[in-house]
Formats: sequence, C-alpha cells, structure tokens
Amino acid sequence: MKGSSLIFRKNKSFICFCTLAMILVLISLLAPHIAPHDPLKTNMTKSLQGPSGEFLLGTDNLGRCLLSRLLYGALNSLKMTFSLVIIAFIVGTAMGMVSGYLGGIADTIVMRFSDVFLAFPGIIFAIAIAGVLGPSSINTVIALAVVDWVKYARVTRSLVMSVRKKDYIKAAKMGGAKEYKIILKYILPNIIPSLIVMATMDIGTMMLEISSLSFLGLGAQPPTPEWGYMLNEGRNYMQTVPGLMIYPGIAIFVTVMIFNLLGDGIRDMLDPNKEYGR
Repeated sequence: MKGSSLIFRKNKSFICFCTLAMILVLISLLAPHIAPHDPLKTNMTKSLQGPSGEFLLGTDNLGRCLLSRLLYGALNSLKMTFSLVIIAFIVGTAMGMVSGYLGGIADTIVMRFSDVFLAFPGIIFAIAIAGVLGPSSINTVIALAVVDWVKYARVTRSLVMSVRKKDYIKAAKMGGAKEYKIILKYILPNIIPSLIVMATMDIGTMMLEISSLSFLGLGAQPPTPEWGYMLNEGRNYMQTVPGLMIYPGIAIFVTVMIFNLLGDGIRDMLDPNKEYGR
C-alpha cells in the first residue's frame, strides 16, 4: 500500500489526465441527456447564428445547434476511435504472438504480409481501402484497422522474442507446460503493459486518422455529427462563421492531447526501471 501511494504521489499528472479522460468519456456517454437540442433537427430560419441564450455556441448552416452536435460528435468520434484501437490491438497482438513465439515459417509469413502494408504510406492505403468499401463510419474503422494492426504485430513480435528466451520460459517448457499456457500465463502478462501504453498513446493518433478520413468525406456521413465531418461542413464558412471549424478543431486537439499525456503517464507508472520515493 505504501509503494502504491508513493507511485501515485509521483504521478499526479497521470491522475489528472486520467480524470480528464474519464470526464471526456462520461460527457460523450451522457450526450443524449445533456445536449440542449436535437443535433439532427434543421431550422433554416436560424442558420449561421452566433452564440445566444438558445444556442450557446450558435448554429450551423442548416440551423442545427452546434453545441449539441459537438456533444454527439464526441460520442461518435470516441466510439469509432476506441473501436479502431481495440480491433488493431487484438489483431496485431495475436499476429505478433504467433510470429514471435512460433518463429520459422509462421514468422516469415506474418512479417512478409506486414511488409506489404508498410510498403505504402498508411493513410494513403487507408483512403484507398475506404474508397473501395464506400464512405461510412464502419468502413473507415475497417480501412484504418487494416493498416494499423501492423505496428502492434511488430512490437508484439519483438517483445515475445525477447521474453521467450528467459529462463522461466525454458523451465516451464521443461516442466511440461502446454504452449497455450506458456503464452497466456508467462508471456502475455509480461508484454501487456508495453502494449497498453502503446494503445493509449495511439488513441490520439487514431482519432486524427478517423477525423482526416471524415474530413475527406470517407467517414461518417450526413447528418451524423462527427468532429472530422463537422470540420468539412464548416470549411465553406471559415471566414464568415469561423466557429463551425474552430469548435470541432479545439475538441479534437484537446482530446488528442489528453490521451497522449495519459499515455505518457501510464508509461511512467508501468516503467519497472523508474525508482519511486527516492
């Protein structure tokens, strides 16, 4: 208990950003209950209005409440981002475990397969896949997952190859432990902290990727509120009503910063070489 308190005292920034991340997620989940207006309801007589008592952040070109769309946009953006991170994490980790633990022909197949995806710029490849599948939120997540699993596979492979040489792994094999037990009981717990840090820091990056595809019209489709698509909708009014781009841009920036700094905090917490309380 004393060691844990020392760790948390030394990581006040981690606690701060963890709290901010939870608040952000909570706000997105409560969007249907706290949004002042229906984000899809249009009213052309009130289009492009500035902030007022009725519309705290004003309205867009179709008279929809901008604050309500930002709140619902948080829900949609975070839902897509977390889905992408989870898919890339699971697929990449599984492929990396197979490659790193089995070695041989399995390692060669997985690594050469990943080389195919690394041969092209990731975002360009994702745009091509999303273009073939068609514009939608689900297809955007699929397109980016096809690209983003590779880095998890390579990092996992490297970690597994390092851990499998340890003496306790050799002892487990000599003791007759089954392969799946060695992987789940001895290897995975030793590599999962590094992968969690990587996934946390990837949340911001993947949100930017999703927003980029939505900005290009390949992600969420109208009238669905999503921060990247809201940027696309507001670009024609940047000079007259800059808030249409500024507000979703700030939302993306703040969210990315929170999760990036949270990832840094988690990395410091899980770093076994860091000396706490000295």
